[in-house]
Amino acid sequence: MTDFHYAADSDGIATITWDVPGRSMNVMSPEGLAELEAAFDRALGDPGVRGIVLTSGKADFAGGMDLKVLAGMKAGGPGAIFAGVMAIHRLLRKIERSGMDPKTQRGGKPVAAALPGTALGIGLELPLACHRTFAADREEARIGLPEIRVGLFPGAGGTTRLVRRLGAMAAAPFLLEGQTPAPKAAKAAGLIDEAVPEGELLDRARAWVLAATEADLVKPWDRPGYRMPGGTPYHPAGFMTFVGASAMVMGRTFGVYPAARALLSAVYEGALVDFDTALRIEARHFTAVLTDPTAEAMIRTLFLDKEALEKGARRPAGVPDQRVRRLGVIGAGMMGAGIAQVAAAAGIEVVLIDTTPEAAAAGLARIAAELDKALRRGRLTADRKDATLARIVPSADHAALAGADLIVEAVFEDPAVKAEVTRRAEAAAPEAVYATNTSTLPIAELARASIRPADFLGIHFFSPVDRMLLVEIIRGPATGDRAVAKALDFVRQLRKTPIVVRDARFFYANRCIIPYVNEGIRMVAEGVVPALVENAARMAGMPVGPLQLVDETSIDLGVRIATATKAALGADYPDDAVDAVLFRMAEEGRLGRKARAGFYAYDETGTRLGLWPGLAERFPRAATQPGVAEVQDRLLMVQALEAVRALEAGVLADVREGNVGAVLGWGFAPWSGGPFAWLDRIGAARAVAMARDLAARHGARFAPPAMLVAMAGSGGRFQALDGTPATI
Repeated sequence: MTDFHYAADSDGIATITWDVPGRSMNVMSPEGLAELEAAFDRALGDPGVRGIVLTSGKADFAGGMDLKVLAGMKAGGPGAIFAGVMAIHRLLRKIERSGMDPKTQRGGKPVAAALPGTALGIGLELPLACHRTFAADREEARIGLPEIRVGLFPGAGGTTRLVRRLGAMAAAPFLLEGQTPAPKAAKAAGLIDEAVPEGELLDRARAWVLAATEADLVKPWDRPGYRMPGGTPYHPAGFMTFVGASAMVMGRTFGVYPAARALLSAVYEGALVDFDTALRIEARHFTAVLTDPTAEAMIRTLFLDKEALEKGARRPAGVPDQRVRRLGVIGAGMMGAGIAQVAAAAGIEVVLIDTTPEAAAAGLARIAAELDKALRRGRLTADRKDATLARIVPSADHAALAGADLIVEAVFEDPAVKAEVTRRAEAAAPEAVYATNTSTLPIAELARASIRPADFLGIHFFSPVDRMLLVEIIRGPATGDRAVAKALDFVRQLRKTPIVVRDARFFYANRCIIPYVNEGIRMVAEGVVPALVENAARMAGMPVGPLQLVDETSIDLGVRIATATKAALGADYPDDAVDAVLFRMAEEGRLGRKARAGFYAYDETGTRLGLWPGLAERFPRAATQPGVAEVQDRLLMVQALEAVRALEAGVLADVREGNVGAVLGWGFAPWSGGPFAWLDRIGAARAVAMARDLAARHGARFAPPAMLVAMAGSGGRFQALDGTPATI
C-alpha cells in the first residue's frame, strides 16, 4: 500500500498521484514524504520524462500534515524537530529546482500541481513549490494555510514562499488569520495560478507542462535582482508594512499566541536574507513554536478532540444512522430562521412554522436576506442560494410537520408556550424526535408536556447560528439513545461540533459564561476601572471583555436570568453585588448594544465608541487598583472552577467536551486549549493554591472543588499526556 502512485505516458509526462489508502482526505505522513521524494527522483532521473503533474486520486488534494509527523518530531526534542522540518524544506526545494543547474538556471523539468479540491497546510505548501498551480473551480473547495488556527504557523516553506510571492501585506490574511478562500478567490489573491473547470483540470495542467519554457521554471526569488513585493523591512514602504503588521498582531492577540509572534519574526528576519537562509530561519521559529505548550494545547483541543467529537466520540453505541431527511423548525424568528438556513444549506428539507403565514414568510425573507449578504461577499453562488431557499417551506399549519423525523422548536423562552407547541407538534409528527432550543430552561420540566419523553431533548444553538460552530445537546432524565444519536447526526450534517451535556441549570456553556460576566460586573461595583477589566480579559486571551459580552447579549436578558436564578436559589443566591450594577443599568435604559446604550457608548448605527463615561460617576473608582494579573486570574479562574464543578456534578461526562465547548462556545482563551487544559498547564496544586487565595480575598465562589483538590493531592491531570481523559 502506497500513498503516491507514479505513471509516465507517451508524451513524456510523469503523473504523481497522491492517494492515501483508507482515508477520505490525503494527509502527509513520514512514509508519504519518502514516497513523494522517490517519485520525484524517478521522474527527474528519467530522460524520457519531460515534465511532472502532481495531483490527487481523491475529491480533494490534501487536508494537511498527519499529526503523527509532528508528534514524532516533538518526541525527539528540538533537534529532531529542526532536522525533520529541514528535510521537508530540502524535498520541496528539490521539487522547486526540478533538476535545474543552480548556476545556469537551466535544465529543469516543469512541475504543475493539479488540485481537484481542498488544499490546506502542506496541501498548499507543496503546490507553492511547484512551477504552476491549477485548481478545479469548486465552490466548496478551500485553499489556504490555516495552521495559525491551531497554534502553529506554516513551517514547510509556506510562510517564506507566500511572503516572497505576494509580499508581507498581501500574505497577512492567509498567514496571520488562516483565511481559506474558494479557488476563484484564491486565484484572485495570488495563492494559486489558475482556477479551471473541474473537467479540464488535468488537461490544462498537462498542456502547460508540455508548453513550459525554461524561464517558467525559475521562481522569482531565484532570479538575480529579485525584489520582494511591497518592500523589505529596510525599504521605506516595507518598513511601514512590518511595523503595521506587528501592531495589528499585538492589537488582536495581546501577545498570548506564540505562533503569531514567531511567524512575524520568521517573515521579518527571512526578508533580510537569501531564500535558503530564510527557510532555515522559518524552521527555527517553527521548532520554537512546536515545543511551546500552547501549540500542543491548541492542536489537541481544536483539532484532535474537536475532530473526535465530530466523528461521534460521544454517540450512543448500537444506534443505526439517524441522519435527518425532513426537519421541522417551529419559530421563524432570528434563531429559528438561522437553524432553518443552515439545515437547508446542508441539503435537508425544512418546514418553517410560525403562528401566522405572514410570520413564517418573514422568517423565509430573513433567510433570503442573509443569503444575499453571503452572495455579495462572494461566499455563496446564486445557484446555491436558490437551492437553499427551495428546500424551505414556510407555513402556519402544524400539519405541515407530517413526515418530519426531527423537530426543533425555537419559540419564546416561556415554559407554557413551549408546552403548547410541543403537544401540537408531537400530534402532527408522531415519529419525530423533538428538540427544544433553549439555553436555560430545564429539559426535565419542558419534557413534561411530551407524550414521548424518550424522544425529547434539548439542542442549544449559539447565535448567530450560521457562524457559531458549537451546538450543545442536552440529555434530559428520560431522553433515550435514539434521540441523542439523532441530534448528533443532525449536528454532523450541519458541519458543526456537538457536545452532549446532562440537564442542569444553565447546562454547561451558560453555567461558565455567567460567572465570567458576573465577575467583570462585580469588579466594576468594587471600583475597579472598567478599562482595566476589559483589557485584562483581552490580554488573557478572551475574545471580548465581560462588559462588552453582556452588552452584546443584552443587559435586560441578564436581569431576567438573575431574577429567575434568585427566585430558584432564594437565600443561597450569591450575586446581589452584581445585581446592584446590572439592575441600575437596566433602570436607566442602558440595555446594551441593541439600545445603543450599555456599559459601552454607541453611535446611532450601533457602532461601539468606547466605554460609557458615566460608569465613573455611578461606580466611583477605588483608590487602590488591582494588578492586571489579579484581574486575569479572577476572570479565568472563575470560569475554570465552574467547568470543574460541571464535570464533578456529571453535567459533563468528557473533558474533551469541556475544552472544545469552552473554546468554541464562548471563546475561553483559545491559546490555553480550554479550562481543563489551562488547569493542567498550571498544575492542579498551583490551581488549588490560587483558588484558595482568591477565595480568602474575594469570596466562596473561588473555593476549589473537591475534584480539583483530590487531583492536586495525587498529582493527577484532567487529560493524560496522550490527550485521553485522565483519572484521579
